[in-house]
Amino acid sequence: MNLTFENKDAEAALEKATMQLFELLSWEAIQAENEADGDTAILGREHQGEVVLKRYLIPQLQAFNPHLPSEAWQMAYEILTRDRSVMSLNHANQEVYRLLKNGVKISVQDSGGEETIERVKLIDWDTPKNNCFLLVLQL
Repeated sequence: MNLTFENKDAEAALEKATMQLFELLSWEAIQAENEADGDTAILGREHQGEVVLKRYLIPQLQAFNPHLPSEAWQMAYEILTRDRSVMSLNHANQEVYRLLKNGVKISVQDSGGEETIERVKLIDWDTPKNNCFLLVLQL
């Protein structure tokens, strides 16, 4: 179903009501309508095609995985956000779903130089309130 709004006032009212509802659910809401390419002040993104917000994700990865080095959080971010445009939509969605559900497998060297496989947890499924809930309007 494709919804279109002929009346900008109706669209703005719906957007405002939606924002208020999510704020009642303890989500942070950000209005990004005036964000421009390269303006990192609002969302911290370098261009408007960047939809995974590093400013919010990296601190969450750190909180969920404090035992891992910062390189692990960066690798997890890169794996999660890698270009999947050559994949079928179904395959790309399945891959991202698995990453979100199970975490990102990465190789980490310990202090002795030994390489181990670790999982970077992306979402706290056991305690949902530990997650960052963000609603961005006009992304």
